[in-house]
Amino acid sequence: DYIQDVWDYWLSEGNLLVIEKQYPVGICHAFFSKNQVWIEGIRINSNFRRQGFASNLVRHIELLAQEKQIFSSFMLIDTKNLPSLSMAKSLNYKIFQTWNFYSIYPHLNNSYKIQFGNVLNSMVTHYVKSWRWLVLDEETLLSLLEQNKIIFSDKFDDVSTAIMTDSEHFDKTLIVTLFSGSQNNTLDLISYIQNYGAEKNYKKIQILTKEKLPFLHTLEHKITFNLMQKFLC
Repeated sequence: DYIQDVWDYWLSEGNLLVIEKQYPVGICHAFFSKNQVWIEGIRINSNFRRQGFASNLVRHIELLAQEKQIFSSFMLIDTKNLPSLSMAKSLNYKIFQTWNFYSIYPHLNNSYKIQFGNVLNSMVTHYVKSWRWLVLDEETLLSLLEQNKIIFSDKFDDVSTAIMTDSEHFDKTLIVTLFSGSQNNTLDLISYIQNYGAEKNYKKIQILTKEKLPFLHTLEHKITFNLMQKFLC
């Protein structure tokens, strides 16, 4: 469980909710950003499940969001976590997108040819930052471009694009939002990302993508998530 790694960050950010029955039985964290709230870390003591505590935590966060004039809520749920998916759907959350999490280690190489710049289409609305799907607005896009954090490869057919960000919660971890086009273009990006990670002394590279990536013996598929969304109105 990743909670112990992010606990101090959540405390410093605020919006850490706790349900108590003489002692804490459930927690949840909320992150408010541009016109959306990100709900994460729902944990209920196993002795107190099926009593509606998780739903109560989510509803309370939704009320806080509405008070802030925020009307969109997101959460990420493992596709195999049927109880959590059922809870989310009972609260009128819908599957917005499905994402795959891959892990790969840094590796020095020069077998790539990529470019910097924005070739993202208007359908791309979010990117991943510290395991939160955040709005990719014009201000954010310009900032990422200025830092050379958006790369693409278009040598073969459909273009592949990636957005690279530093994890704010996990030490020396590079998080990549990957929009995969053709297989060869995607492999080109992965080669660059591995080399970049090695040159910048990252320990881990985490790739989030909606597509199934081509087989590489160094690329490990970890888990598949449903990105759940609800409009608060």
